Amino acid sequence: MKKQEKAKSDFRYDTGEAKVPWAAVGETMNIEDISSIIRLLIPEGKDHSAYQKQFEKVTAELEELNKKGQFATKLSMGSNCSMLEDAAKKFLNVKHACFVTNATAGFDIGLKFAGLKPGDEVIAPAITFLSTIAYPLQIGAKVVLADIDPLTLNISPEDIERKITKRTKAIMPVHIGGYPCDMEAIMKIAKEHNIMVIEDCAHAFGSFYKGKALGTIGDFGSFSFHEVKNITAGGEGGIVVTNTDYGKDFPKARFGGFDIAHPIDKWLYDVVALEGKDGHLSMAGNHSSTEIQAVVLLNQMKRLPGIIEARKKNAEYLNNRFAGIEEILPCPLDTKDIKSVYHLYLFQLDHTKLNGDIQDFKVKMAERGIIQIPHFAPLYRFSYLKQLGHDTAAMQKSCPNAENAFLHKFTHLPLYPLTDQQVEYMADNIIEAVMEMRKRK
Repeated sequence: MKKQEKAKSDFRYDTGEAKVPWAAVGETMNIEDISSIIRLLIPEGKDHSAYQKQFEKVTAELEELNKKGQFATKLSMGSNCSMLEDAAKKFLNVKHACFVTNATAGFDIGLKFAGLKPGDEVIAPAITFLSTIAYPLQIGAKVVLADIDPLTLNISPEDIERKITKRTKAIMPVHIGGYPCDMEAIMKIAKEHNIMVIEDCAHAFGSFYKGKALGTIGDFGSFSFHEVKNITAGGEGGIVVTNTDYGKDFPKARFGGFDIAHPIDKWLYDVVALEGKDGHLSMAGNHSSTEIQAVVLLNQMKRLPGIIEARKKNAEYLNNRFAGIEEILPCPLDTKDIKSVYHLYLFQLDHTKLNGDIQDFKVKMAERGIIQIPHFAPLYRFSYLKQLGHDTAAMQKSCPNAENAFLHKFTHLPLYPLTDQQVEYMADNIIEAVMEMRKRK
């Protein structure tokens, strides 16, 4: 019987049966490695003696298990990574999906296929995480920051349109907290100006807009599975997706431009540049992913519907508690067209009706033991944009909603599975703090 030929995609070792084989793994993981991982994931509690005794039992059982099996011979970009990509394609209803190191790698890949080059412009929201605009800055492109919608805190389509020039090559909407941007308006603008859209879906795996999964509406979408996200790939990881034909080259984009299907003379493979929009060529990066990350994420994907439902329940409870308090602007919830994953509770105050603003409120929350991590400062306030030649004063002036939200209105609250008592305590103390700040008529 003829042996089935291995599929050719990303470059990988595993020569199969041979008298002198070359396996994919050099130094295999051993029992000490595996038990150390278990100790990391399930650290010692208060009872050192009981923990140590149980840990020794687990290690002994692992040694017995290994006698019945064998150590893994493939740890990077193997069958589990492929299964994860297939699961993501099915869940998102998208043609192409590629498991990468993080969402930032996905942005890099999307922008390379968009043909971004030095001197081009990329429009991104003023309020986002630094990695959204990392690749444009790395290659000498210009970042143009658009203002935000004061209700959703997402990018304003109207301001996008105002800031488009002949050099605009890409728009990067960011779905803050998992709540969808106005993608219909954004895609209309992009189509009119022949501009590609790369969705920053770092918070939004599982969010839907008018029946379509976020990340599948623009030309590319990139998701994060960092340890703080709704589901995680063991601490880091990302998936980039597309419905365009560029997705056929995702394996090359993920791993150095390796082309196994068309090897050069007397060698195993070729190394090719990535061809993007308008024929622009760029060099691929190395964004390989591991089998361990894929296994973790595959498991967590199965739990995602329940995770979203628990977060949604917490958000709805908070909104119900805040109803009728005119100084609190409610977090936007699901509608007929919007299905959020509730990564964050987007909390805003109408500071014009208070003695104080969000900065005073944050102090009161900290005093009450309620953590809020408002790390989405406007990007023009960080040093790197000015250091790289951007006019940050002009940026700040052109984004009044972002500036007002940052200084006076906006923070965000946790929605991960809290106990009922914790959510109730948070709501009680938020209301109490706002009442203390209320302007007396």
